[in-house]
Amino acid sequence: MDNPLDYTGRVVLVTGGTRGIGRGIAARYESAGATVVVCGRTAPAAPGPGPGPAPGPGSFVACDVRDPDSVSSLVARVAEQHGRLDVAVNNAGGAPWADSATASPRFNEKVLVLNLLAPFTVAQAAYGVMSSQPGGGAIVNIASVSGTRPSPGSAAYGAAKAGLLNLTQTLAVEWAPASVRVNAVVAGLIATEASDVTYGSAETQARVAATVPLGRLGTPSDVAEACLWLSSPAAAYVTGAILTVHGGNERPAWLSAFDS
Repeated sequence: MDNPLDYTGRVVLVTGGTRGIGRGIAARYESAGATVVVCGRTAPAAPGPGPGPAPGPGSFVACDVRDPDSVSSLVARVAEQHGRLDVAVNNAGGAPWADSATASPRFNEKVLVLNLLAPFTVAQAAYGVMSSQPGGGAIVNIASVSGTRPSPGSAAYGAAKAGLLNLTQTLAVEWAPASVRVNAVVAGLIATEASDVTYGSAETQARVAATVPLGRLGTPSDVAEACLWLSSPAAAYVTGAILTVHGGNERPAWLSAFDS
């Protein structure tokens, strides 16, 4: 029986694939034999600490996923150079902390564009290639627990990620006849090379990890493995799915009432 997680001969695009979770996803697909293309607004710096090897020369294409023309050029270039596009992972996203009462309309708009409209644009461009090739293709959207529960300090981000989940299910229904599957991974609290920015000091990170039932922060590899399965033939009948990768989510606050 062929290994469904062998990506030899398959072409994978990972947006925001030069660092953090995206870098881990790109490295995992590459280790599975895929031809991986990553994009970002600027070329990656020299390899540094991270969850996997930095993308190799030639695998990077500069692209601002918020710009539809840039996205169209990116996907067209991938299809022209490699002859197909089998998997597109919408990983690019994020937002700094912002007080909901004072966040500016311009700030909120930029967050929504990056985290909701840009993945939609990438998905549309990828669909244009995948729907016209034998076997179709798979799109994986990287969502967040911020879109499934209250998200203080990141209201626009949480709203955008919630919208991304609805978008995932809608596109899955519309694009199933063309054999283009669309699924989402809901990432929990993930440790990356920038964990100090996200979670603070090592001591604070340990306290945050203690709120997760499995007792640790997730890793880019945890997210990458979920992506690999969702876009593989092993998940051929899976579309419109929302796969949570969060270690059991967060310990319910009410349990603290029983702490001594």
